[in-house]
Amino acid sequence: MASLNDIRSTFLDYFARQDHAVVESSPLVPRNDPTLMFVNSGMVQFKNVFTGVEHRDYSRATTAQKCVRAGGKHNDLDNVGYTARHHTFFEMLGNFSFGDYFKSDAIPFAWELITKDFGIDASRLLTTVYHTDDEAFEIWRKVGVPEDRIIRIATDDNFWRMGPTGPCGPCTEIFYDHGDHIPGGPPGSPDEDGDRFIEIWNVVFMQNEQFEDGTMRPLEMQSIDTGMGLERIGALLQGHHDNYDTDLMRALIEASAHATSTDADGPQNIHHRVIADHLRSTSFLIADGVMPSNEGRGYVLRRIMRRAMRHAHQAGAKDPVMHRLVPELVRQMGDHYPELVRGKSVIEETLRGEEERFRSTLDRGLRLLEDEVGRLPEGGTLGGAAAFKLYDTYGFPLDLTQDALREKGMAVDVAGFDAEMAEQKARARAAWSGSGEQADAAIWFDLAEEHGSTEFLGYDTETAEGQVLALVRDGDAIDAAEAGETAAMVVNQTPFYGESGGQVGDTGTVRTDGGRGSITDTKRIGGVFLHMVTVDEGRIAPGQTAELVVDHARRSAIRANHSATHLLHEALRAALGDHVAQRGSLNAPDRLRFDFSHGHAMTRDQLAGIEAEVNAFIRQNSAVSTRIMAPDDARALGAQALFGEKYGDEVRVVSMGRSDGSGKGSDGATYSIELCGGTHVGRTGEIGAFVTLGDQASSAGVRRIEALTGQAAMDHLRAQDARVSELANLFKVQADEVSDRVRALMDERKALQSEIAQLRRDAAIGAGAEAIEINGMQAVLQVVSGVSGKDLGAMIDAQKQTLGSGIAVLIADTGAKPAVAAGVTKDLVDRVSAVDLVRAAVEALGGRGGGGRPEMAQGGGADIAQADAALAAVRGVIEGA
Repeated sequence: MASLNDIRSTFLDYFARQDHAVVESSPLVPRNDPTLMFVNSGMVQFKNVFTGVEHRDYSRATTAQKCVRAGGKHNDLDNVGYTARHHTFFEMLGNFSFGDYFKSDAIPFAWELITKDFGIDASRLLTTVYHTDDEAFEIWRKVGVPEDRIIRIATDDNFWRMGPTGPCGPCTEIFYDHGDHIPGGPPGSPDEDGDRFIEIWNVVFMQNEQFEDGTMRPLEMQSIDTGMGLERIGALLQGHHDNYDTDLMRALIEASAHATSTDADGPQNIHHRVIADHLRSTSFLIADGVMPSNEGRGYVLRRIMRRAMRHAHQAGAKDPVMHRLVPELVRQMGDHYPELVRGKSVIEETLRGEEERFRSTLDRGLRLLEDEVGRLPEGGTLGGAAAFKLYDTYGFPLDLTQDALREKGMAVDVAGFDAEMAEQKARARAAWSGSGEQADAAIWFDLAEEHGSTEFLGYDTETAEGQVLALVRDGDAIDAAEAGETAAMVVNQTPFYGESGGQVGDTGTVRTDGGRGSITDTKRIGGVFLHMVTVDEGRIAPGQTAELVVDHARRSAIRANHSATHLLHEALRAALGDHVAQRGSLNAPDRLRFDFSHGHAMTRDQLAGIEAEVNAFIRQNSAVSTRIMAPDDARALGAQALFGEKYGDEVRVVSMGRSDGSGKGSDGATYSIELCGGTHVGRTGEIGAFVTLGDQASSAGVRRIEALTGQAAMDHLRAQDARVSELANLFKVQADEVSDRVRALMDERKALQSEIAQLRRDAAIGAGAEAIEINGMQAVLQVVSGVSGKDLGAMIDAQKQTLGSGIAVLIADTGAKPAVAAGVTKDLVDRVSAVDLVRAAVEALGGRGGGGRPEMAQGGGADIAQADAALAAVRGVIEGA
């Protein structure tokens, strides 16, 4: 019997043989479709390719795309566990053509794969086509499907649309007949909702574009978009009618039964089915960077987690269970989805922490529910006030209460629940409207109520798409902002950091289908992010899709200053004592400012020692990590809470620096641990350098340090050099003394510049530059940023020394024309020449030439966007050696 892993491989291998690029699944959080909460189909990552906005180096592709449907309009949560085919997480197998092949190829591909590679009995299959699609009908007839098993459908079931306007077209579906012993009729019949005929594949012919007036015209690029649920086809191929009987789901169900010491197929089966499904969705969401919270995607994740945890409780689990099932999930799916392997510890920690927190209220909440249910007649309805108390006091989402009552044949007074919720919101709005400086800005509360909080994506990206929800000027919503006008723009999700916790707001650009603007500041009121935008051209209006791009250089400087502030805080505590605590801060692109509790000025030696300690941890170039934890757990680790921050159920814990025993802890313990919601560098070396400008009194018992990092620090040292020369001329100091001082300063500056350059090279190559084996040789092939072409030679030498025997090829994204360097250790130059490698990469990058020696060669290209193609060309040379 083929496993789900085998079936996935068979599908991808088939289309690879048909010259399709096998493309990795995109993350579950879509970056190119702000209307979606989660990726819910295989075509999402190709949306901009289909519309012609984006171009890739392939015209046909195949994927196994991970999908989640548990929020928004695509929400299967309520049915999961109770039906045979509903899931919150599923895998969608698909093949795609972007203006390459069309119906005459797509239909035979589907038929051949299903009937030959998968071996499904053709006599059990029937197909549907859109009622006017004679072309598809004829193609099905030619591949061998009898006419009486090709059904014309006149409804939107067989006509796909991306939205009210845009690409659209007819589709054809393949159904499997499970036999007349199962109730249900064929598609298009009155009994089509039965389980006898099950859809296993949908092929969309994306051939038209629809306009606002309802008219259509053919697309210049006619394309193919298909989808086949892995769980559904897997159940069929494994001889089952229920997706939960597939090998993968059975493994997770049995792991759940073992963890709860119950029977997998007994009365607790429904609980194990829910746990197995929800384990997949929660683990993959956490692996893709979503963390439980009280808003947006994090809230949906929390709902799924808590639903699974209630079922674990109902199954008899006395302790947290979910995290104990993660190893089995990794065993089942980790080979194809390595993000599960990389994120295993974070997934386990997050699941365990959430379940421990929820279990403390779960028992009390369930007792309250049982008391309320005990007073109701059989089949009764729980009052809205009781359901709201469960939500407000115990964190039970309404659907969790409904799920618990469903098992008892009971329901909830949803109208009463909504009335209680509306009353609470009215009280909250009244409190907001009377809250001092925000008393004239109740519009932000109304926007938050209407659209929800803005979701911040900026921890792991500086570009994203969002949807413009509102534009506000002088406290009132406006219909649009024209060229030359300014407004506060609200979007549903953003990579822009809103000013808080001492970190200034981001700036950058926004581009919509109607206009372009400059974002001059970003603020945050409650959960709403306000982008202060000046429209440069065109018109920006609510409803438009916005491409948001953060000013990378400015964000990088802010990150460096913020991370340096954390190191400074710990260095002050180490030098002055544990009484030091933050009393205010500013993290701007040009400087940092840190206020702290201390009774008197520091000596010059103390300040120099603190500066030296911060620079030592910068040179360490250790990774900066963030974790989501409960505040009490974070404080138990010794995390410092920052002044002025308010903390909810979860906090971000930022850790950096490895102590050598002289700082906090020993044996490599973490140097700095703080609660912080800001953005930070990936490694401490990215800070570059740290220079203090002295300390001064801020207020009674509070001192203030201002400092510089990176280029600003270097500029300051350079200015000091100039000042020394100026003073020498002014006071006619003996020339030899000035010369010695200047030389000392210049030597110090050169040493710092050399050190920063080395740190920059180390940060660019990173800790993850792992060698891969190609044609029996070890090779490091990588695109690096933040370095210049002249840095590549030293980086190649370092890589060759690390490899001992192998090949290193680096492409530098310099911000202008890319640079290339290749190195081959002496024992391999008779097989591969560095000159050949460079020339292959340069040609793919749109450049010419490149040269050097067999052991070391360099060149330059024209288009960094072709970096992946260049590395592929290099790989081809090595494979042919």
